[in-house]
Amino acid sequence: MITMVGIFTSHEGVERAIERVRALGIPEEHINYLLPGDSTAEFETVQTTDAEQPGMGKVVGGVVGGVTGASGGLLGAAVASAVVPGVGPVMAIGLAAAALLGLGGVVAGATAGGALENTLDIGLPKDELYIYEDALRQGRIVLIILSDDTKQADEVREALAWAGAESLNAAHEHWWLGIRDVEAEAYTTQGLDFTTDESLYRQGFEAALQPAAAGKSYAEALDFLHTRYPEVYREEAFRHGYARGRTYYEGLRE
Repeated sequence: MITMVGIFTSHEGVERAIERVRALGIPEEHINYLLPGDSTAEFETVQTTDAEQPGMGKVVGGVVGGVTGASGGLLGAAVASAVVPGVGPVMAIGLAAAALLGLGGVVAGATAGGALENTLDIGLPKDELYIYEDALRQGRIVLIILSDDTKQADEVREALAWAGAESLNAAHEHWWLGIRDVEAEAYTTQGLDFTTDESLYRQGFEAALQPAAAGKSYAEALDFLHTRYPEVYREEAFRHGYARGRTYYEGLRE
């Protein structure tokens, strides 16, 4: 399964993108999105159950499953609502979006019903979750499209760009630029050269935000770091970046 992600500043852009990708033959269950704020009042007839999001602290809110033909232009299939630490209220619309946030009630129900089985854990870019969180904190919308066809995936990327989406790569750079000056100052005050070491430092910083390492000390995450960053994980700049990344992660969840 191939995943395409576009980040939007408006609902209108999302609607244009969804209309275009539907025309490409993408089924409803492969169109998902995350948006800031709590719109669960629109789904007041749907039963909710409590859920907890693994690795991201206590989630306050409800998980809503089995929604079809949702009103207001929202997609069917599944709707989840939760307060995510460091982000605030988030709506996850679509089964893959709910799975990405780790909202187990929706995922369990979806698997039991046969919807999106074999795809919930395939292709979802969980390692970029902190980029989605940053976009949501800024009031932006994350659209996630799944496809199992390479040609169709390229067409979807073109459709997202046409509708005004920022690519995941662009959002990644936008996120780093937003914190870079602070990190540069923290590093240089220790008498170190950020200009020379930025690449290693950034790798370490981002490593601390990966699901397998989030919230863990360097020593606790050592097995993961050895496997994922074998050539750089012992470098001093990487370790400095990791320590700062862990502080960043914990600060968002306080």
